[in-house]
Amino acid sequence: MIPTDVLQGWCASEGFSSSRDPPGAQLSQIRDLVAAGEGSKDTVHKAYKELEAQGLVTSSRGHGTVVRQQQPLKRLGIARYDKAKWRDGDEVAFIADRVASGRSYRRNEQTQTVSRVKASAAVAAAHGLLEGADVYARARVVKEGAQPTHTLTSYYRPEHVEGTRIVDPTPGPAGRGGGFRVLYDAGYEIDHMTEELFARVPTAEEAQLLQLSPGEWVVELHRTTYTADGTVVEFAIGVHAATRFAWPYDFKVPDSAKTEGESK
Repeated sequence: MIPTDVLQGWCASEGFSSSRDPPGAQLSQIRDLVAAGEGSKDTVHKAYKELEAQGLVTSSRGHGTVVRQQQPLKRLGIARYDKAKWRDGDEVAFIADRVASGRSYRRNEQTQTVSRVKASAAVAAAHGLLEGADVYARARVVKEGAQPTHTLTSYYRPEHVEGTRIVDPTPGPAGRGGGFRVLYDAGYEIDHMTEELFARVPTAEEAQLLQLSPGEWVVELHRTTYTADGTVVEFAIGVHAATRFAWPYDFKVPDSAKTEGESK
C-alpha cells in the first residue's frame, strides 16, 4: 500500500481531486504520466490502485481510469412504480430514480437483449411453471454515462408477451412507458409486487460488467409482479453495484391490531 502522504502528494502533482473532478472524468494513462516525469511506472500504478481501493476511481480494460460517482443514486421504493409515471407518461423506473436523484439521463442508457430460454428453478417457482419450461428473458444493462449501475433481467410467460414490444430486442425501454405499459396494454395491469434484497460477493463476470472496484459487493434484487387476481406477469432479477445506490422507502406504518378490530 502506498503511504497516505505520498498518495496525497502525488494526487496534488497530478491535479486529481475527487471533490473537483467530475464523475466520469478520465485520468491520464500511466505511460503518459511516467513519460511526463510524474513518477516511476510502479509508483503511478500503485497510486492508481490505491485510489481505486478507496473507491475514488474505477479502472477497466478499454475504459481506462475514471473518477467514480460519489453521491449514490436513490433507488426509489414504492414511488418508482407509480402508475401515473409509466401509464400516463414515459417515466420508466430507472428514469424515475434519476429524476429523484437530480441526475440527467438518456433513454439509450438502458440496453437490452431478448431471448427465449428455459426457466431456472427460481424463475419456474415464481411463475408456477415446471423447471425448464419456455420463458422470455429480457436482459438489460443500465448505465449512468459510461458507468454501469446495474443489470435487470425480467422473465415472462410467452402467452403474456408474445407479439408485444417486450420481445422486441431494440435497445432502450420497451416503447413509451416501458414494460409495465406493454403489459397494461395487453390486458395485464400490474397491481402489487414483492421485492427481496440479498447482499453478496459478485461473480467475476459481474465485477467486469459493472466495473466494480476490488472488494465491492453487489445487491441482488428479486422482484415478483402480480395483477389484481394474483397472476404473476413478471419475475425479475437485478444485480446492483452496492455503493452506487441508496435504497429509500417511504410507507405508512401498519397497525395490525386496528385492522383486526375493524374486520370483526
